[in-house]
Amino acid sequence: MTDPNLQLHAIAADGTVPSLDAPLPHEAPGVLEATRALYGRVGFVPPWTGYLAAEGDVVVGTCGFVAPPADGRVEIAYFTFPAHEGRGVARAMAAALVAIARQAAPDATVAARTLRERNASHRILERLGFTCRGEVEDPDDGPVLEWRLVDGAAAG
Repeated sequence: MTDPNLQLHAIAADGTVPSLDAPLPHEAPGVLEATRALYGRVGFVPPWTGYLAAEGDVVVGTCGFVAPPADGRVEIAYFTFPAHEGRGVARAMAAALVAIARQAAPDATVAARTLRERNASHRILERLGFTCRGEVEDPDDGPVLEWRLVDGAAAG
């Protein structure tokens, strides 16, 4: 189940967020530019995009898909802006992304990657029904842990 107070606003191909009528936090310009650059590498294929997450008119984080599904797998990523950490925002963003993936590509495996050291993302993913599949080499981050949502798990 996702947080009904959290709304995801898609980041457009040009790096803008047309559906969002809220002030942007200081982290947002970097996120928008990085997302636009990501689209240049992996393509802009809704709903497999980046999002800003808002609670009412407060932008609390960012999340999205690393790329459109490939080989039956889609990877999610999420980041809570520091001023909003510790309130369940990351869990709500991850659950919302799982819901989007389940609706758009029900047969795709939903995956996530985390640092190897135990952290809040490990607990979030475990609570959502993901299991750690072991260490993999990420081209950007080096050795990381790969997590996959267990078939039939009701992330929420």
